Amino acid sequence: MVSNKTRLLGIGLAAAALAACGGGGSGASLTNQPNPAPQSTSMPLVISDASTEDWATIGVKILSIALVPQGGGSNVTVYTAPSPAPVVNLAQLDQIAEILGNVTVPTGTYSAAVLTISANSGDILLTAAADPEAGFAAAPGATIPASQIQIQHAQGSAPNLTAPVKVDFVSPLVVSATQSNALDLEFDLAHPAFIVGHVPPGAGTTQWAVNFSGPVRHHPLRALSRLVLRHSYGDVTAVASDNTSITITKELPTEPVVSPETAVATAQSLQILADGTNGTIFYDVDAKTRNVIKDFSAQSSLVGKFVRIAARYQDNGTLVATRIWSSSQFNNVWLSPEGHVLHVNTGTNVITVENESGRGVDLVVDGNTQFFFRQPENGLADATPIATGTAFLANHDLVRGFKVHASVVDPLATPLVAQTIDIEVAQYDGAISAPGMTGFTYTRAFRTASDDYTITLNYIDGTTANGTDPMGNPITGYQWWNFAYPTVVTSGTNAISQFIAATDGSVNFGGTVGAVPSRGISFAKWNDPANANGWSASATILTPSLLPLGFVATGLTANSFTMTVPGGANAPAIDVSSTAGSATLVYQVDMTNGVLTVSPVDITTAGGLATLTSGLTAGAPVKVYGVPQADGSLKAYVMAYFTGELPGQ
Repeated sequence: MVSNKTRLLGIGLAAAALAACGGGGSGASLTNQPNPAPQSTSMPLVISDASTEDWATIGVKILSIALVPQGGGSNVTVYTAPSPAPVVNLAQLDQIAEILGNVTVPTGTYSAAVLTISANSGDILLTAAADPEAGFAAAPGATIPASQIQIQHAQGSAPNLTAPVKVDFVSPLVVSATQSNALDLEFDLAHPAFIVGHVPPGAGTTQWAVNFSGPVRHHPLRALSRLVLRHSYGDVTAVASDNTSITITKELPTEPVVSPETAVATAQSLQILADGTNGTIFYDVDAKTRNVIKDFSAQSSLVGKFVRIAARYQDNGTLVATRIWSSSQFNNVWLSPEGHVLHVNTGTNVITVENESGRGVDLVVDGNTQFFFRQPENGLADATPIATGTAFLANHDLVRGFKVHASVVDPLATPLVAQTIDIEVAQYDGAISAPGMTGFTYTRAFRTASDDYTITLNYIDGTTANGTDPMGNPITGYQWWNFAYPTVVTSGTNAISQFIAATDGSVNFGGTVGAVPSRGISFAKWNDPANANGWSASATILTPSLLPLGFVATGLTANSFTMTVPGGANAPAIDVSSTAGSATLVYQVDMTNGVLTVSPVDITTAGGLATLTSGLTAGAPVKVYGVPQADGSLKAYVMAYFTGELPGQ
């Protein structure tokens, strides 16, 4: 199975009213005129996800995205990949978004989206992380052969197999030419049914089932200007006549990575504005110069060059550059490590960033290294370094798990010296202890013990603006939610006391296993009034604790069963919910004749509950993800039970 960290893969459609078309010309008579064509609006299309400790690459080819009109009618295709379809590495999109391009969408109301993912052998790329969790079934940095990857629910015939995924929206998406709209669809990459590792009895190799049907949900995105974007690559095709913007052809790096790295054109065009108010930091990688510009009047030679751009959305849908790197060679702008921080050595001032090949890249931090924290909703803060030099490491303000994109002084130098480090996501996680009214403590243990940390985080100040809730209402102060219910956000005056109540429990298996604590992932904010020049928790996802592969002790009765795990002495109660809207997500994992099948079981129905009851017989192997309760039981959010050839691991 995959990590016990929650990893949400979201595919977001951020809609902004950039342009409208259709209808008659200005002042034209409507007499005897044909019916006007439906209005359309331009919509930026992005994809995103969240962190993964076990995978360096989860590469997919998204062939198309279509919207389902409310009330009937044909699906509206809003995105079609170029041919050949580029591979997008989902592991690099940790709470940040990759722009696929600007698309045109007919105005109207939509109730669902349909994603079509390429499902031929070799279309899904899996590369293990350089330092995955202890017990992970793949060797560090290993590339999983296509023969060991089984894509679930594929349709058609080779070489045109596809995996369609339909996602019903929590609330309808209203696309209007006069207002901004946003859509966020999330896949939980830690979901037991997303990537299932199964070792058949007597076999020496793990079979990996990749399942795109089930672990996906709609998470409304209300504030376009708060969306953190992944650095975009492209080649410059034009500088505007008024010098306020450049136009680029969007490009993606080749996957799997080649050396030197080459670009894959997407045929999508993006307009990027300079920040005329705060200034855009412009790095000429070839000349090794740095300037702050407010327009492109001195950059006419950019046309034909490759660029990497840290940009942010304005509320009106335009893209403004915070930083730009330029070179005549694509490899020069790409050869700047992007990924999760793997190690931080405060003695040598060297950090290791994991790249998408599953390899750690060492970077020397010196007195000139600038650290930025991406804050797209605040243009000035987004463009201002939060720290310079090695003290940032000494204070443990950068730890393993942060998502960063670094730039180096000289891409050909040895060792590489970091010029800038963009902190895209400041993420702390682990076992929660001592929750109180001012903060709580995380204890995080990694496979490499020197990366372990224990840190106490304050909650952000109660008056700090903190986005909006799923209904669009503004939030101030700390917020949290359970990973299975991202639209049920707890915020306001009672948020902290309710968080304490939700995290102050454990499940005790006894023996060598002991107590299983509550766990979470927190996203931190820099320099909040609650902690000047430091990190404070702005939001926490209460993540389920992953139990070892266990066995049913007593079967399901009144929505509860007991289970044991190897090394444990007790058989705690596992509570299962069959209530619609908050039901436990249940999956049957079956291995028959070498074919691994993952099937959802809807236990809100009498038939589904009966199927689960018959599957949870004494001795049956079961995998459970849940949150400890104050009474010593575990509330199961997700569970999988096994049939057929039972797993050796």
